[in-house]
Amino acid sequence: MYDQQPRTQAPPPRPPVETPRPGLWRRCLWGGLALWALTAIVTYATENTTLLPTLILLGSFLVPSVFVLWAYERHGQDLGVPVILGCFVTGGVLGVLGASVMEYYLLHPSLWMFVGVGLIEEAVKLAALMFVVRHRPWLRGVRAGLVLGGTVGFGFAAFESAGYAFNAAVTMEGIDLRSLLETEILRGVLAPFGHGLWTAIAGGVLLAYRRPDGRFRFAGPVIGAYLGVAVLHALWDSMHGIALWLVLQITTTSLDRSLFAQGYLPAPTSQQEHLFTLFSVGGLVLVTAAGLVWLRSLARAGRGDSPINTP
Repeated sequence: MYDQQPRTQAPPPRPPVETPRPGLWRRCLWGGLALWALTAIVTYATENTTLLPTLILLGSFLVPSVFVLWAYERHGQDLGVPVILGCFVTGGVLGVLGASVMEYYLLHPSLWMFVGVGLIEEAVKLAALMFVVRHRPWLRGVRAGLVLGGTVGFGFAAFESAGYAFNAAVTMEGIDLRSLLETEILRGVLAPFGHGLWTAIAGGVLLAYRRPDGRFRFAGPVIGAYLGVAVLHALWDSMHGIALWLVLQITTTSLDRSLFAQGYLPAPTSQQEHLFTLFSVGGLVLVTAAGLVWLRSLARAGRGDSPINTP
């Protein structure tokens, strides 16, 4: 009687890779908003401080993550999920760390401090983008730069917002939940018009001039784009002071420089309050509009980019 050799069964066929259904970003947005609101209600009702990290992370990462999902679905599925995650997490963390170190050692309170902030933060975000894609020479072109640059910017914004939310919550009198929620709502609304927009512009120009062998070219347009977004960044951050200066120029005959150190008008009139709101909000709208027009022009230029051929 012969021993029968056990027959080796063929492994089951590998299931096809699932692609996300269209509209995933919408479901994440509404689901995330519901979870954030529920967490805020439970935290307020129970006064359970252990829920604060959940509340801070949900509020800080929701809007940046949703915009990255939207960009991935619409323009970046051929770039690959690993590089998207790398740009968001690694790029965002490296950007925040690099900016913190450089601003600590290089910046001091002055009239031009926000110019330095813009130059430093836009430089470290571009450096983080280059670090993440350094071994992927096939990632080049305007479209890839817009998506990946925006992803790094949104990662930076998410981690930075978490820090601001934590600082708003922790006060000398204890936990200020109202200040935390106000900070998260404000930064969530403004997130699409800040770091993500600026780094998308700079990243689009940077990767448009990348060589086929993967080396980065710091050509004139690349330097110009970096300086341009740094100026937009500086104008955005300093709009409070610019609005204050314009109000004083219009409503007073003698300009008191000590008011700039205080950052507010001690006893503003009704006219000054309305003018300040007009100039500060209007200034942010103009800066945003300039960035969106610039981004749109780059997006049109990148429509002819061929799909990325990942190995």
